[in-house]
Amino acid sequence: MFLANFKKLLASDMAAVDGVIRTRLHSEVALVNQIGDYIVASGGKRLRPALVVLSAQAFGYQGKQHHDLAAVVEFIHTATLLHDDVVDESDLRRGQATASAVFGNAPSVLVGDFLYSRAFQMMVEVGAMRVMQTLADATNLIAEGEVLQLLNCHDADVDAANYMRVIHCKTAKLFEAAMRLGAILGCADAAQEAAVAAYGMHLGTAFQLVDDVLDYSAEEAQTGKHLGDDLAEGKPTLPLIYAMQHGTSEQAALVREAIEKGDVEKFAEVLAIIHTTGALAYTRSVALAETAAACAALAVLPDSSYKQCLLELAQFAANREF
Repeated sequence: MFLANFKKLLASDMAAVDGVIRTRLHSEVALVNQIGDYIVASGGKRLRPALVVLSAQAFGYQGKQHHDLAAVVEFIHTATLLHDDVVDESDLRRGQATASAVFGNAPSVLVGDFLYSRAFQMMVEVGAMRVMQTLADATNLIAEGEVLQLLNCHDADVDAANYMRVIHCKTAKLFEAAMRLGAILGCADAAQEAAVAAYGMHLGTAFQLVDDVLDYSAEEAQTGKHLGDDLAEGKPTLPLIYAMQHGTSEQAALVREAIEKGDVEKFAEVLAIIHTTGALAYTRSVALAETAAACAALAVLPDSSYKQCLLELAQFAANREF
């Protein structure tokens, strides 16, 4: 029900955003167009650009620049995915082959660079220093988060605080920036802008926490990626960290070895330990706490269908099964 209402409320705005995306993806270089079309056709939730629209509309913005900035956010997100899939050597995303699996690593990295640079061309066209500062800061922090995650791979000593730092940089920062952009366009005051930015940070954190739960609980057809990918890549996510902390010494040793070796053959054993220790339920509870904080931050907004949608989106993010 939520998704249907969400799509209905944003239908005209998101159609306009998709139009901007298709127009601004165009390049005189055929391979850029080919990979760009492949990515657009693969779908995706378009959640981050929707946040720009929701935030701007919640503040009563009347122009069209929210469509451009929504497309900018989607370009930045897509560029990070292209680079991620190369770094992670992933061959499946959203239920289909990744661009790197189809076109190769080098084209995927270079088209990711094209998307980043096109995003910066578009944000300059908006002509607002606060917009450029927000997106420049966000992309820099996202890059740091990517490097930090790489350093954490196969390190079973990563603790929950370090894990959360990666989430805040790598995932939640773009959610925060999307909400902040809408507030800037809507001429929000400093307190309102800070509040909706906090909503974005908490929402993005909850979203990633649930993604990490789903890597050990969902059906592959639902997530569109291989289950156990996080373990194969040696990523010490919160379910694994919690399982090591609350399992027996033997269980902790097995999980530790699986992280250090990226031993996906131990996936069934690790999964059993995760369930025995209640790691997934715990991670969901942390996501729900983030959701509560996100919703509380929206108290600064006047009542509207857009505010209500943001509230419901937070609940959906923490409770989703895909």
